[in-house]
Amino acid sequence: MVHRLRVPLALLVLTGCGSSTGPGGDLPPILTELPRTLSPSELRIVEGANAFAFDLLREATQALPPDSNAFLSPLSASMALGMTLNGANGETYDAMRTALRLDGMAEAEINRGYRDLMTLLGGLDSRTEMRIANSVWGDATLPIEPAFTDVSRTFFDAEVRTLDFGSPEAPAAINDWVSGKTNGKIPKLLDDLSPDEVMFLINAIYFKGKWRNAFDAKDTRDGPFHGADGRDRAARLMWQKEDLRYDETEGYQAVDLLYGNGAFAMTVLLPKAGRTPAAVLAGLDPESWSALAGRFAETEVALTFPRFRLEYGRRLNDDLEALGMGIAFGDNADFYRIADVRPERLYITRVDQKTFVEVNEEGTEAAAATAVGIGVTSAPETVEVKVDRPFVFAIRERLSGAVVFLGVMNVIGD
Repeated sequence: MVHRLRVPLALLVLTGCGSSTGPGGDLPPILTELPRTLSPSELRIVEGANAFAFDLLREATQALPPDSNAFLSPLSASMALGMTLNGANGETYDAMRTALRLDGMAEAEINRGYRDLMTLLGGLDSRTEMRIANSVWGDATLPIEPAFTDVSRTFFDAEVRTLDFGSPEAPAAINDWVSGKTNGKIPKLLDDLSPDEVMFLINAIYFKGKWRNAFDAKDTRDGPFHGADGRDRAARLMWQKEDLRYDETEGYQAVDLLYGNGAFAMTVLLPKAGRTPAAVLAGLDPESWSALAGRFAETEVALTFPRFRLEYGRRLNDDLEALGMGIAFGDNADFYRIADVRPERLYITRVDQKTFVEVNEEGTEAAAATAVGIGVTSAPETVEVKVDRPFVFAIRERLSGAVVFLGVMNVIGD
């Protein structure tokens, strides 16, 4: 099936992840199909996650300065928010599902899709280190619904823990978990906890692997990288001439750099002269992405590609609101399926993501962690009206607004 090889490539390119062999190593056979057919739920999750990926990156980079970089893991954000979705009700649930581009999917179908995809992605290439982990951290005072705990464990394999969120050690406990799951590449996801925050839902992704066709370090040279801001900066430029998967359109050249057995790849889109990455990104959606993956053909390519290392962080609140999730961040949010704290309400305080990527002659190491913060609104204030002094009053017909009687009471009683 056409879907079989493309699925992980399409999902993972924007997280910059991969894996494979080193120079002179024995190459494993190319993986030509997945070990099993994707379920309808997985196919829908993949399609939705890819649509979410392109939309999220467009939002996050539309005001990106020309001297800045961006690196997100839409898959990490999708999984963290997908886990959170199980605590939402009504309009909040619908808005989140729409923002995640999962419209029309039943909750059980969404959960099965995430669960099965997590299992599949972790076992495709024995030479690729690939880890996905989830956790839920609740304040000890929060009465978490057992059903929410169960679904987090069953479908997201999440560790569920309670902490004293008022303790100064609470952020360190969460950060230590994230650091361990990302091999130390995301050592500090949270700086602190706000007084109104009572829960965090965390996703962590870690990849490490080697190129199938490694670059030879002897061919790496110093050279200029021509920045979008018009400045040339010194870079370490790797080089190789190999038969690589290649495609070209009017807008860009594309090369697919495989890792390991070819299950994972880094797909690089180089805009043609006079075009920008934003222009290329504007034309990407699940259909065009799938079409590109199907057009790749083995071609001898003389490839120059820079070594780079990037650490990046972004609060995704504004981006997610622009994608339609605004209600989840406000006082009208409904997350009573996480915990029934009436008359107060739970709402999303923040969606923070940090990422790491390093690309060199041997391969790629990349990591991402996403934190969805859940806060509780302050209890509604009771307004006291104590009529024990002079007042004005009226008797009116409410629908027409006509005032029938109007008076002032200055004195009552003996």
